[in-house]
Formats: sequence, structure tokens, C-alpha cells
Amino acid sequence: MKVMVTGAAGFIGMHTCISLIDKGYEVCGIDNYNEYYNPNLKWDRVCQINSAHIGKRERAAIHNIDLLDRDKIVDFMYTENPDAVIHLAAYPGVRFSLEQPQLYMMNNIKGTHHLIEACEMLLIDKVVYASTSSVNTGPIPFKEDPPGQAKHPYAMTKIANESMFNYARIASTTGLRFFTAYGPWGRPDMALYKFVDNIINETEIEVYNDGNMSRDFTYIDDIVDGVIIALESMEHGKNEIYNIGYGERVQLMDFVREIEKNLEREAIIRYTPMHPADNQDTWSDTTKLQALGYKPKVSMQEGIANFVEWYKTYHKVN
Repeated sequence: MKVMVTGAAGFIGMHTCISLIDKGYEVCGIDNYNEYYNPNLKWDRVCQINSAHIGKRERAAIHNIDLLDRDKIVDFMYTENPDAVIHLAAYPGVRFSLEQPQLYMMNNIKGTHHLIEACEMLLIDKVVYASTSSVNTGPIPFKEDPPGQAKHPYAMTKIANESMFNYARIASTTGLRFFTAYGPWGRPDMALYKFVDNIINETEIEVYNDGNMSRDFTYIDDIVDGVIIALESMEHGKNEIYNIGYGERVQLMDFVREIEKNLEREAIIRYTPMHPADNQDTWSDTTKLQALGYKPKVSMQEGIANFVEWYKTYHKVN
């Protein structure tokens, strides 16, 4: 079975490609290598994907293609003829979406529309796509309820994506609401990466709402397990939404203290008011996905230790 992955050079994209290869899938991927953060990290991730299939029958090819180029997308998909698509490409990040909302409208909505058109034209009948916990606004723990009122452009684009796939002429679609993914090869703008980087470099970290916040931190291996389970459990004619989280709330300051413990250094903390685009707490109810066999395994303590080890190796820090 051949699976096409968009955003293949991204954080979740890289790990998804490697997991698919390990499970015997053939992978074709695309990424536009945008400069939301240093694209060298993306190229290094692609090297990891290439290493994953050395000596294996299964192959992986990651191409530099932008979803905004509709003709290239159609040509690529016609040539590759994938059996299924995992759509992970998007402009990420809440705060940057407030500064540059037009980038999010173009890439996350128009780009996704081009992908949907190509899938419809080529009769691809299985698409798994990334949504976000940011679409949830109800009581915690969050269930897979209809999205609430978007607090920022990023969430708005993901709400739009859920509607677009629901009405697409694609036999089976599955949306995945990710909860605070973290782990090795993560994005530099994510909390764990920033905190570790700043603590090592003895610069202050910014903690919102005086630290009175909690997150459902979900390790990348558990995220990817959920993606693969969702793909392999798709039923013809069904459109589903699943939460992918660890299923526990972690207080932000407990997260910071665990980082300090692993680095054997104390953070310089600047407490600031809560950002208006933030939720104070996130917490996933993963009962629906657990019914398909999903069971997160990596604790916050183990996950942070793994990230710190990777960070020190990647950045050559003692």
C-alpha cells in the first residue's frame, strides 16, 4: 500500500513517514520547506527518513512541492497514484497566525482545497488529516464535539478544514485533533524546545498566566501510533474525528521543573499574563480512539528525557 504524506519534512510528518516505512508501507511525501523556522531542520529530518528505508524493500521519496501549486499537486498524485493520503502540511503556531493571518488562509485553506480537488479527481478514497485541540472550547476533558468559536486564525483554518473534508467527495476521511505534541525533532517554536534552548543558554523563559496553566502533553511516538491506527481503521463511507492525546493534564510548572531536573539547571522565569488566544487548560478524552486500540505509552518524564538527549546530540551540547 502506498501512502502519500503532506508536510513530510515536518515534525509529525517525519515520524509518520518513518513509522509507515517500518510497518512496510511505501511512502511518497511532499513539503514546501517554508521558512516558518530554519528549513535546515526539515532537511535534516528528510535525511532521517532516507536512512529509515536503507536496506528495506519499501521506499520513501520526499519531493519539494507546494500545495498552493495545484497543477503540480495533481501531476504528482497522478504519477505516484497513492492508495491513501495523510495530510499534515500546514502553517502551525497560534501566535504567528495573529501576526500573519493571510499566510494561514492561503496555505491551510487554499492549499488544503487543492489537495481535496486532486483527491476527488483521482478517486482517492482514504484521507487522514491533521486538525488540532485548538478547535475545542467545551468543558474538559475535550471530546470530539463540533468545533467552538475560534480564538485565533490557526484554529479557524482547522475548523474550516474539518468542514471541507466533511463535504468533500472523498469516500472516507478522518480528522485528528492533536494535543500538544512534543519530542525529538520538534519545532523550535514549541514550548519544550524553547524552554530547553533558553535554559541551556541561560536566557529567560516566558511562562504565561503565572504558570497557572495545564496541557495534555503527548509524546510524538504516541501521536504517530494514533495516526497509523486511524489510517488502518478507516471504514468506507465514514467521516470521523478523533482526539489524539495522552489523556492527562500536566501543570505547566511541573513540566518546567522536569526540564530543569533533566538539564540540572534552574530556569530564569519571567511570568506574564495569559495570552488571549490561549486556553488555560487542555485535556483530551481519547475514549473513541482507544476503542480502536490506541493506548499512549510515554510518560511526560520519559518524553522530556528523550527530548533533552536528542537536543544535546543534535546541537552538540555537553
